Amino acid sequence: MAALAHFLTALIAAGGYPAIVALMALESACLPLPSEIIIPFAGYLASTGRFSLAGVAIAGALGCNLGSAIAYWVGAHVGREAILRHGRLVLMRPHDLELAERFFVRFGAPSVFFGRLLPVIRTFIALPAGLGRMRVLPFHLYTFVGSLLWCAALATIGDRLGPKLAEATWLATTLHIADAVILAALLAALGLIFARRMRESRTSTDV
Repeated sequence: MAALAHFLTALIAAGGYPAIVALMALESACLPLPSEIIIPFAGYLASTGRFSLAGVAIAGALGCNLGSAIAYWVGAHVGREAILRHGRLVLMRPHDLELAERFFVRFGAPSVFFGRLLPVIRTFIALPAGLGRMRVLPFHLYTFVGSLLWCAALATIGDRLGPKLAEATWLATTLHIADAVILAALLAALGLIFARRMRESRTSTDV
């Protein structure tokens, strides 16, 4: 992770806005590149005058849209079985896709917006949207707005920390804890929904 962080930060420092767009596109195309490293470092560079906070947020959101368009196309044209068969090539587990599918089915089109703000879900939500053939314009609108909020928040953290970002080991720990809490809450909610539907199914069968 330390080597990856060094590589990503060096790439952003050298490549500017296009590097932010490209890296966030790869993350949203289901590749395991952490936006929690990419965007805060770009926010730190904004504090030095290299970027603007608005520019970082917009570049990140545009990258998310580009990568999500690829994942959407894969979901719409390749199919679920092929994704499950070859997902390991990009370190995607079947559980990851199943979690994103359940979230999409539960919340419908707005799940693309909310999914961009949640761990794990945000990386893979475009796949079930493609599988469900969600309309393209709302898909990109929800993706852009949700990604813009996510990137703006992370960029602001990097900007506020400034040079202290490299020393802020608590930041990664806090983000990981937040990820775990949100994911646990999401799984608990899905479990409750599943249990309720099972009870309803048994009740209707008994009647």
